[in-house]
Amino acid sequence: MTVVGQLNPSPRLLLGPGPSDAHPRVLSAMSTPLLGHLDPQFITIMNETQELLRQAYLTKNPLTFPVSATGMAGMEACLVNLIEPGDKVVVCYAGYFSSRMIDVAGRTGAEVTVLERPWGTVFDLQQIRETLQRVRPKVLGIVHAETSTGTLQPMEELGNLCHEFDCLLLVDAVTSLGCTELKVDEWGIDAIYSCSQKGLSCPPGLSPVSFSDRATQVIKARKSKVQSWYLDLTSVMQYWGGERTYHHTAPITMVYAIREGLRLVLEEGLEARWKRHWNNHKALKAGLTAMGLPYTAQEGHQLPQLNAVRIPEGVDDLTVRKQMLAQFGIEIGGGLGDFKGKVWRIGMMGHNSWPKNVLLVLSALEHCLRTAGVLVAPGCGVAAAEAVYAQLA
Repeated sequence: MTVVGQLNPSPRLLLGPGPSDAHPRVLSAMSTPLLGHLDPQFITIMNETQELLRQAYLTKNPLTFPVSATGMAGMEACLVNLIEPGDKVVVCYAGYFSSRMIDVAGRTGAEVTVLERPWGTVFDLQQIRETLQRVRPKVLGIVHAETSTGTLQPMEELGNLCHEFDCLLLVDAVTSLGCTELKVDEWGIDAIYSCSQKGLSCPPGLSPVSFSDRATQVIKARKSKVQSWYLDLTSVMQYWGGERTYHHTAPITMVYAIREGLRLVLEEGLEARWKRHWNNHKALKAGLTAMGLPYTAQEGHQLPQLNAVRIPEGVDDLTVRKQMLAQFGIEIGGGLGDFKGKVWRIGMMGHNSWPKNVLLVLSALEHCLRTAGVLVAPGCGVAAAEAVYAQLA
């Protein structure tokens, strides 16, 4: 018989693309005793969680709830419910996670048109307009915060453009919710999905989604069965809607977690939270730039919560990341797809986005770069970051 010891992982500071560290209040909430998933007290908690989520998304959509699975299940829930075989779909491709949207949309039997831009760049409205005019799709899918490239896609006018062509706007907000400006109703977003483990400072396991009335009517008017039984919102909405009809056993503890995570977001205030992420990004960017690490995303469209920078010539990606983890207990992310082995991704999300972590990761990364033979002026990154904080004070 194999004897397994007590669980005791080493302490880590999770500054990669996710998960980020959970807030202590979230972890405390998860120790709350279990309730049944149809218990009247838990139904009250479900109602509260939905309302908190509406406030975080800045929406009044009734169909707003956390899918009982991770962010990619949120993506799949949106696509398989909105799309039927033969429907036309346009996906804006400029990074790793938009490629997943293409894959899932194709599996529904949709006709998928890919609108492509180089990784690290954004789409302009005219480019999208021409594609919508030509294809006349049912759905346009786009990533708001592309985690693989650190790019922030402008969204303010996109909903109006889609609706001009009677097209539903589907948005990947996995890395934006709780970190950067996100206004579902004002921006005319019809379907959106995110995750629990980044800006909301919870463990992985839930994917908050929200559907406009237009999108909800499309789901209700389907002519074919939804491809996935588990993610079929025509059934799931009966559990998360007014009837609370049994569909699946909800992850009770994770609902406790996201409820507390959302309470933290709203206690801080959305505007204050967005500003905090931008301020720490400015300081981190100054430090990384001083150390000779250029950003992959085009200027003016860089994510504050996910900083993707190019690895210096001759430096091995994995060696540095292993050293960061072994010597400092800090996790940073490597590149994906086209950026594999070429990019580091440093997350400053939710509970982790604080000056102490900015200064710590800069100091640790400088040490690792110097160990790898890179000529870096001692203390230059921390000094550059401190200068930014002095200006912001």
